[in-house]
Amino acid sequence: MFKKKLIWLLAIFFLTTISFAEAQQTIKIPRIAYLVAGSALATSAHHEAFRKQLGELGYVEGKNIIIEWRFAEGKNERLPDLVAELIRIKVDVIFTGNATAARAAKNGTTTIPIVVALTLDPVANGLVTSLARPGGNITGLTRLSGSPELSGKQLELLKEALPKISLVTVLRARPTERGTAQAAFNEIQVVAQALGVQLQLLEVGRADDFDIAFSAMFNKHPGALMVTTSPILNIHEPQIVKFTLKNRLPSMFQRAEAVDAGGLMYYGPNDTDLFRRAATYVDKILKGAKPADLPVEQPMKFDFIINLKTAKQIGVTISPNVLARADRVIR
Repeated sequence: MFKKKLIWLLAIFFLTTISFAEAQQTIKIPRIAYLVAGSALATSAHHEAFRKQLGELGYVEGKNIIIEWRFAEGKNERLPDLVAELIRIKVDVIFTGNATAARAAKNGTTTIPIVVALTLDPVANGLVTSLARPGGNITGLTRLSGSPELSGKQLELLKEALPKISLVTVLRARPTERGTAQAAFNEIQVVAQALGVQLQLLEVGRADDFDIAFSAMFNKHPGALMVTTSPILNIHEPQIVKFTLKNRLPSMFQRAEAVDAGGLMYYGPNDTDLFRRAATYVDKILKGAKPADLPVEQPMKFDFIINLKTAKQIGVTISPNVLARADRVIR
């Protein structure tokens, strides 16, 4: 009798062990793609914020989530191949850093959920039907608060900080999103006319264009430079900052990291916060939410940053009133 009971207990033990092992093997670890058009170095603060927020939501990379990191290094032509690779390995969610990467992902799949963090106007760019009801497989966050007025505000702050400027150069990437880029520049033109400021628009599409743009700026002697954000401009940011410092040229950037590196001023959304919030979208989707039902959110945090060390280096004085309005002053 004892022998029969022992055999029975052993059988239960082995069957339970095998079932538990099989259950472990069948547990699916979510696999998410992190796809940005820029470089890992240029966006390091962003992906660290994204990773940290996932950690706070209970995800541990390599344990209960797998992150497939992909960086196009400013070469947009690489994006379709990267998307195809991510589809091939069957990721559960694709996170994209901007509209260009999101469009490449959208062109590759209509079924895998896509979350985007930095896009100027997802409706105008054809990514979503509306902010409230995205309607497809894309959702996330927009970088602007519903209009291109942010660019105009940047020029206003430049003029307030440097009242004597009369010519401002606007440096942007050769637009792949013509409507959005042009709307922002149109807003700058309206503000420039009201402030009595002339504009010089320069566009770059590849690395060789920067020397041409720098030469054009040098010949015109602008009073300040406004730099927009795009993968190619972000990657060449150190080169742009170096030019502004060498030529004692006041600058307004659309990336806070540029001011940390030596640019003069930044005003705009807290991009790190947008990447952090994007991680919560990934979490909701992994838990069953549909992108079509998740409204696209607008920025909640805006920063005005001034690099006072740079101001002294290039020989400009920022008034105490303007300094008092800054969220952060680098001294």
